[in-house]
Amino acid sequence: MGEGFTFLGLTVPKIAIINGGILVLWGIVSYFIQDAEPRSVTALIPAFIGFPMVVLGVLSTLNKENRHHYMHASMVLASAMILGGTRVFFSDLSTLATVSHLLLIISGASFIFVGIKSFRHARMQREKLVDPQ
Repeated sequence: MGEGFTFLGLTVPKIAIINGGILVLWGIVSYFIQDAEPRSVTALIPAFIGFPMVVLGVLSTLNKENRHHYMHASMVLASAMILGGTRVFFSDLSTLATVSHLLLIISGASFIFVGIKSFRHARMQREKLVDPQ
């Protein structure tokens, strides 16, 4: 992750924290607004996936030497979000579950997009250092 890379004025770790935070909040809200009685813990799945993303974002902010490791782990998590969210296309889900799955796909895809841009930026920065012209 290039130190100077930002997307829409945000660093990649900050985007990880925001994406994860949105998923955590949505998971908690969806748990309490669901119609099922008793409440199903599966409504918290976005929160279970978002929390590690928040933790990885915070760790990469605090430990810059290992930022690239944390961000690579975040990219793997984002890939899992997309894969898990694709269930929406193969199952008949409630509206709440559909929104949760689509949110997982959008969060994961947007983070992968930014992560790839960041990886490319970091690589170009390294190449400039090796071969200055």
